Amino acid sequence: MIIQSSLAPDSPSFKQKLQRLFVLAAEKVQQLDRSWDPSRGSPVFTVEGRYTARGWTEWTQGFQFGMPLLVFDATGEAAMLELGRSRTVERMAPHLTHTGVHDHGFNNVSTYGNLLRLMNEGRIEETPWERRFYELALKASGAVQAARWSRIHGGGGYIYSFNGPHSLFVDTIRSLRALALSHKLGHALMGENDERISLLGRLLDHARATARYSVYYGEGRDHYDVRGRVAHESIFNVNDGRYRCPNSQQGYSPFSTWTRGLAWAMLGFAEQLEFLETLSDEELAPFGGKAGIRAEWLKAAQATCDFYIENTAADGVPYWDTGAPHLEKLGDWRGRASDPFNPHEPADSSAAAIAAQGLMRLGRYLKDDRYFRAGLTVLDTLLGEPYLSTQAGHEGLILHSVYHRPNGWDRMPDGGGVPRGESSMWGDYHALEAALYAHRIAAGAPELRFFSAA
Repeated sequence: MIIQSSLAPDSPSFKQKLQRLFVLAAEKVQQLDRSWDPSRGSPVFTVEGRYTARGWTEWTQGFQFGMPLLVFDATGEAAMLELGRSRTVERMAPHLTHTGVHDHGFNNVSTYGNLLRLMNEGRIEETPWERRFYELALKASGAVQAARWSRIHGGGGYIYSFNGPHSLFVDTIRSLRALALSHKLGHALMGENDERISLLGRLLDHARATARYSVYYGEGRDHYDVRGRVAHESIFNVNDGRYRCPNSQQGYSPFSTWTRGLAWAMLGFAEQLEFLETLSDEELAPFGGKAGIRAEWLKAAQATCDFYIENTAADGVPYWDTGAPHLEKLGDWRGRASDPFNPHEPADSSAAAIAAQGLMRLGRYLKDDRYFRAGLTVLDTLLGEPYLSTQAGHEGLILHSVYHRPNGWDRMPDGGGVPRGESSMWGDYHALEAALYAHRIAAGAPELRFFSAA
């Protein structure tokens, strides 16, 4: 990608783009709330501009009700706060005790977590019982998430995916937010014989497993070991906990990089590095010490962010997989702006929305302007055509998102085999979250941090 070094979040033109996004988001949030029938489950992605459900796992409802809370944060619009708060109370309880998914950080930190954060920041009224309600929700969510545990040969373990105990998904690095908040609120997972299991310990073990097995570093681990490459899924032998092989559910192959999985790693490690700085050396000493943990996470964050910059179109929006079989038909696709209308392979704006925030956060963490401007470049692209959804009849906010290319779940409007023109809950939410992150920096406000909820 070509990093636009002149971009600044506090420039009048960029601030105007952000405000336009917040206005559109408010309109689309209200439109979806009016039209959506909760009995259908959670909205997942659009078909011809209308949100539809997909009964795979219920992992997107927190984005639906988290979005109005982000709009409120940016604009102070009371109707957005009321919508997000009331829907969280009415509909999110089943997600707190959902034992079948690895997505607690997506659903519950986006809702209960945002509400508690806003209360801690003095943005909403301090109400003792409301505070305790949010805190209890987050405590329970983190413990339930941590209970999905598989052990690794030689020590450690991971939160296993909905595929089963053999499966480590790279996505889950961002769901570690649930464990982090629960731990910071003083909670633990209680096991057999009243064993008190540290949520921080499980967070650290899962992040270590993700860094060691999901991310590659060009160190000869396999024949296709390229620095920054990411495997969507890592497979373990559940009998003895030994690592077996990489795999991919939503990418093209185990040996290429599904770019949304890459983006989850970028953002997840960047956020966990920020969280690490809130922990004392003494607290981390039993787990190997802060310096060693920081070095391993930073290695993963930089490798994935560098790989993204090197393997993304010039405007910062990637195609859905860096090994997609027809990318070669696009010629020098890295050297020019992404083309979501091409007849060969789809771009994935949702990967870009997640990656933008990861790049900005890593840049701020390292005080490295290159990463930060790279994130702004990606966000700037999403804030305009052809990605920003400005049509009143389209319920999505960011266009040209891809859900599950191998399964063929995405709408292909012209029958040509390439999805385009649709939105996803995770893409819309993360574009809005990245915009809020930049907006708060521009306003001189405290940076947006999930652990401000604790």
